[in-house]
Amino acid sequence: MSTVHILDNLRSAHNVGSIFRTADGAGVEQIFLVGTTPDPIDRFGRVQPEIAKTSLGATTSVVWEHSGGHSDRATEAVLDLLTRLQARGYTVVAVEQTATSIPLYEHTPTAQVAYILGAEVEGVQPALVAAADEVVEIPMVGQKESLNVSVTAGIVLFQSQRC
Repeated sequence: MSTVHILDNLRSAHNVGSIFRTADGAGVEQIFLVGTTPDPIDRFGRVQPEIAKTSLGATTSVVWEHSGGHSDRATEAVLDLLTRLQARGYTVVAVEQTATSIPLYEHTPTAQVAYILGAEVEGVQPALVAAADEVVEIPMVGQKESLNVSVTAGIVLFQSQRC
């Protein structure tokens, strides 16, 4: 199975580093950092310390690129990225709570899958949700409506490997 992650406007460098570490452990092929998502290497070529600390070096073992510039909502470039991935045979799956999302446990990943994980507060951009082939959510039974994005990434990755 070939898996990529698209991190849509994440704010926390700690979350980004944690997702890199989990992605390495799960064998993710590539991570696309979108919009305001911090890069492991800043624009001056310096290592981002929070990402380095939480990734434990996974930023060197998982291929990554920044897509769509660093603007707040680089939507057009990201939609182009989704189109290119779909043309290469990837099923694009937004991980988001919507009226039509299906529980993660009912999702059967394809041989090539790209999971979109959204910003800590706003979630996945609506335009990206609309462009996705599928939308899945992790069913919540407690009082909280969602999980931390890095925890969500781990659950999604390891659940998809079970299928």
